[in-house]
Amino acid sequence: MTKHKYLFTSESVTEGHPDKVCDQVSDGVLDEVLRQDPAGRVACETYVTMGLIIIGGEITTTAYVDMHKLCRGLLKNIGYIHPKYGFDYHTCAILNAIHTQSPDIAMGVDKGGAGDQGMMIGYACRETPELMPLPIMLAHKLCRKLAEVRKKNILKYLGPDGKSQVTVEYHDGKPARVTSVVLASQHTEEVIDKKTGLFSDEARKEIIEKVAKPVLKDYLDRETKFYVNQTGLFLIGGPQSDTGMTGRKIIVDTYGGTVPHGGGAFSGKDPTKVDRSAAYMGRYIAKNLVAAGIADKLAIQLAYVIGRADPVSMMINTYGTSKLSDDKIIKIIHEHFELTPHGIIAELKLRESDGMRFRKTAAYGHFGRDEEGFTWEKTDQAKELRKYVK
Repeated sequence: MTKHKYLFTSESVTEGHPDKVCDQVSDGVLDEVLRQDPAGRVACETYVTMGLIIIGGEITTTAYVDMHKLCRGLLKNIGYIHPKYGFDYHTCAILNAIHTQSPDIAMGVDKGGAGDQGMMIGYACRETPELMPLPIMLAHKLCRKLAEVRKKNILKYLGPDGKSQVTVEYHDGKPARVTSVVLASQHTEEVIDKKTGLFSDEARKEIIEKVAKPVLKDYLDRETKFYVNQTGLFLIGGPQSDTGMTGRKIIVDTYGGTVPHGGGAFSGKDPTKVDRSAAYMGRYIAKNLVAAGIADKLAIQLAYVIGRADPVSMMINTYGTSKLSDDKIIKIIHEHFELTPHGIIAELKLRESDGMRFRKTAAYGHFGRDEEGFTWEKTDQAKELRKYVK
């Protein structure tokens, strides 16, 4: 008999969402710098609005990045290929406002210290094969499916901009069913009902059948509610309807709100910025400990100060699921994992890029993905760590 029920909701956005367009441009710049100059320093911010992209920030590198070519290529790949989507890669204006990194910051980083202060969170749990919370994984998969059916011309009327939201009902701490699904996708005029002037019921049913049900089938029941383009129209989307900025989807990027967030965004930052690299190491630590059976779920907080290599604090929370004491787990972490910026960069090979590595992280989450380059997702230390719980 179920003792305790509760609902939890997470959201995701498609690669055509204005904020995600900016994340992809910023990480595209990072990739191109690291491809040519692995020691390059990058803090790249992007802003997008109707017909305009502005790229700013601090970059110190020997590499040359053709910003116009990079931006237009990204926009074309995302799908902003026609004025009917409100943004066109052929004609949008691109402004470059980049300068070099402050020498005051470089002075601390050059000797191996962290590039900034702050706290970073890592997390893993046994809710999914990816060792991620179920709600955020389902939300990501829905947005990926929206992009897939659009790019394959299965649903030809969809545009690049879109969002998803999934509410999961938990029974005694375990996911049991999906109670509601929200899907919002930009669309063209061809699916407007001539009588009502609104998004047609036929198109709504088609999105449920071809997007929602294939992704959520194991968690759906007769009581699950679907909300598809709930306002009635989503004709105007992308940067035409909403400005975008790098780093505004930090909960989408991480764990969907299941655990706290340190507050620092990831995209556009080279690995000397612990906002990114230490958060990746936190995920790597948590995932290996959970995969080893030390705990069923585990959160870790790391905190750093600018110019200093070692973290100033570490805290873990196993939510009562651990086979070992917190003190023992912290000792294991210190023995098996690198925690200085230089150590993290070397352990996770964060200076390497093929020109696409970090751009891939900028849409559909930085965690829970078994893809080339996602070194922080490996469980290569789990086998060794299992000795502690035998």
